[in-house]
Parts: sequence; structure tokens; C-alpha cells
Amino acid sequence: MNIRRTTDYELIAKLNKPVHDLHVKLYPEYFNEYNFNNMRRMFRSLIHNRNFMFMLIEDEGTATGYAWIEFRNNPGNVFNKSYYSIYVHQISIVETKQNKGYGTKLMEEIYRIAKDEGIELVELDYWMKNTVAKDFYKKHGFTRNREFVYKKM
Repeated sequence: MNIRRTTDYELIAKLNKPVHDLHVKLYPEYFNEYNFNNMRRMFRSLIHNRNFMFMLIEDEGTATGYAWIEFRNNPGNVFNKSYYSIYVHQISIVETKQNKGYGTKLMEEIYRIAKDEGIELVELDYWMKNTVAKDFYKKHGFTRNREFVYKKM
């Protein structure tokens, strides 16, 4: 397994399909159907943002997934103290490679980057029906700190 940074927005758009399709399946009322051209345009607009990093994981030269992280400088205010964090926007692994340790390798790389950058907090969120993500992040020691709730009118 090899992990490297990438700016290949077309590959990221392609690798996004498994996680996006899962979101569409679980929450069709919120998510549009996957459209490669739309994803490609969106990732092209994000790929060179200096606060974002896209990491590609490969096995024997074949892309098996990616992680999209953001370096966040959370400024303090009268209510909160300032802090730095890495926010995990997405991890997506191709379906045939899921449950084989690729996601764990990406998370370990994220932890290494955080440590190297002196960042003590890795943050993320996931949709409640996504029990695969919930179990994965629980296995990695993530704990709930806050809940986002809603009420439909």
C-alpha cells in the first residue's frame, strides 16, 4: 500500500462514487445522484485550495481510495478558545477493497500528518444512518463531543 498526495481531481471524482452512492442510498432526500462531470468540476475547484489535502491510497499501482482533509484554524472569540485541527471531509474506498485496511491506513496517515504539524485534534462528522462510518470511527477512538439535530417543519 502506498499513500501520496494528489491533485488529480478526475481520479478523486471517480473514487468519490462509492461514498456518494452510499449517501444517496441512505439519504435520497438530501443527496443528488452521482454525476461524474459535476464531481469533476467541483473537485477541480477545490483541489488547489491550500487548506485542503487529497491523499490517494494505492495498492500495486492501482488507486483504491482517497481521503480529503482540511487544515482548519479555528479562531477564538468571546465564547471559544482558538485551536487548530484537521477536519476529515471524506474517506472513500472502492467497493472491492472495503474492509481490507485501506481506510485504516489513510487514518493512520492523517494522524501522522497531524502529529508532524503539531495539531492535536482530528475532527469529522458522519451521517447517523451510516453505521459503517460510525463503527469505523469508533474503532479509531473517536468520541462524540457534540450532536447536530434538526426538526422538519
